[in-house]
Amino acid sequence: MKKILALTLALVLSLGLCACGGAPAEEPAEENTGDAAQTEIASGVEDGVLTVAMECNYAPYNWSQPDASNDAVPIKDSNEYANGYDVMMAKKLCEANGWELEIVRLDWDSLVPAVQAGTVDCVIAGQSMTAERAEMVDFAGPYLYASIVCVTKADSELANAKGISELTGTCTSQIGTIWYDTCLPQLKDNEGIQIQTAAESAPAMLMALETGTVDFICTDMPTAQGALVAYPDMVILDFSDTEDTFAVSDEDINIGISVMKGNTVLKDALDAVLSTMTADDFNALMEQATAIQPIEG
Repeated sequence: MKKILALTLALVLSLGLCACGGAPAEEPAEENTGDAAQTEIASGVEDGVLTVAMECNYAPYNWSQPDASNDAVPIKDSNEYANGYDVMMAKKLCEANGWELEIVRLDWDSLVPAVQAGTVDCVIAGQSMTAERAEMVDFAGPYLYASIVCVTKADSELANAKGISELTGTCTSQIGTIWYDTCLPQLKDNEGIQIQTAAESAPAMLMALETGTVDFICTDMPTAQGALVAYPDMVILDFSDTEDTFAVSDEDINIGISVMKGNTVLKDALDAVLSTMTADDFNALMEQATAIQPIEG
C-alpha cells in the first residue's frame, strides 16, 4: 500500500511540474499573435479596384448623367454614369496606383457608415475634414480647399450685402454640412434672420433659393460657382476677404477623402499622389468640372 501511495504521489507531482513548465505556457501567446494579425485593416484595393462612394448629385463635385460623355464613369448597379471633380480626382488617384475605379452612389448620410462598414473603400464627395468626422474615419488629403460663401438672387436686396452682419430673411443649407451646422448659427443674432430646416441635398438647397422658399443659402465656393452655371439669376456673396465673414477653421474648408479608421495602406497611397498637387492644380481641375457640368445641376 505504501508503494502504491508513493507512486501515486510521484505521478501527481510530475503532472504538476508539467502544468507549470515554460513550454506549454508559451502556446497561448503564439495564438494571440495569430489573432492580432487577423484583425489588421485590409486596404480594400487588394483586388486592384478602388470602390468610391459619392452622392452623384452634387455638382460640380459629382453628378449623374445618362451617357459616358466627357469621360464619365459607370455607376455600379445603374444605367447612369458619374462625372465631376470627385470623379476626375478619383481617376487620377487610380491611374497613379494602377487601380480600376468603381463608383457607388449613396445618399449623403450613408457615406461615412459605408466606409466604416467596409462596403466601400473610400468616400470622395466634397467632405470637410472636421474633427467630428475624424473620430469616425481617417482622412487623406486635402484634395481641395473651399472657402465659405452665400448665394442669393441677383434681384434680391441682399445682393448688395457687404458682410454677414447685413444678411437677413430666410436661409438654409445642406444637411450634415459645416455650412448648416457651423456657419448659419453665426447669423442667429441678425435682425430678421430665420434659419429654415436643412435641405436633404445640394440640388434641394439650390431649388429652395430658386423657388423663393428662402432668401439665401450658405455653401462653399465650388458649389456656388456650379450653381451659377445652372441658375444664372443667382449671385455669389463672398465675404472671405473682409472681417465681417464667417469664422471657420482649416478643418472646415479643407476637403478630404475618408477611409476606414486604421486603413493606413490606402490612406498613404492616396496621400502620396495628393501631396504632389497644389491648390492651383485643384482649382484648375475644378474649373474643368464646372465647365462640363449639366445645366440642370
